[in-house]
Amino acid sequence: MRKISAGLFVALDGVVEDPQDWHFPYFNDEMGAAVTAQLGAADTLLLGRKTYDSFAGAWPDREAAGGEDAGMAKALGDARKIVVSNQDLRFTWRNSEQLRGDLVEAVTALKNESGATEIAMSGSVSIVRQLLAAGLLDELHLLVHPIAVRKGMRLFDEGESPIPLRLVSSQAFTTGVLHLIYAPAESTPTGTYDDAKAHLPQPENG
Repeated sequence: MRKISAGLFVALDGVVEDPQDWHFPYFNDEMGAAVTAQLGAADTLLLGRKTYDSFAGAWPDREAAGGEDAGMAKALGDARKIVVSNQDLRFTWRNSEQLRGDLVEAVTALKNESGATEIAMSGSVSIVRQLLAAGLLDELHLLVHPIAVRKGMRLFDEGESPIPLRLVSSQAFTTGVLHLIYAPAESTPTGTYDDAKAHLPQPENG
């Protein structure tokens, strides 16, 4: 079964909306390598319409310009791009198509395709939420920025059930950004204050 990973820029207070307004001062070679590794491991991109429009409005021109990021632009252009939208879409960026039918059913079918590598997501928060809830997202790559934006959409919305995760890896960049990779956990941990007391430091006897 193919693996799906999602990469997101996140502020310290959980905001993921409009990262272009607060993200770029923290972008360095370390972050560039992390983003390239996550997207570059995939031959298929699953994107929401807004994220796709942002990509399609920038990367083709960067590929044509032949600058430093032309290699990344070509890789994104060559990848199969599947766009989730309730609107009928027309595409000018090559290898783009619209996801048809129910999201969970369609993504389940994508994961079960043979002869292909990983599926990557970038941004597309509402889709990330749905795939996490459905148990279809395999890795969540968070680039946590040392800033509290204080307004805008958060990564997680209100819901009835918790979503347990386990930490796969962590790395601190020189900018103060934390690169955290999580995978779904099998169950929600349980425990009480009485359980925790066993791990509290005990006072020394005078």
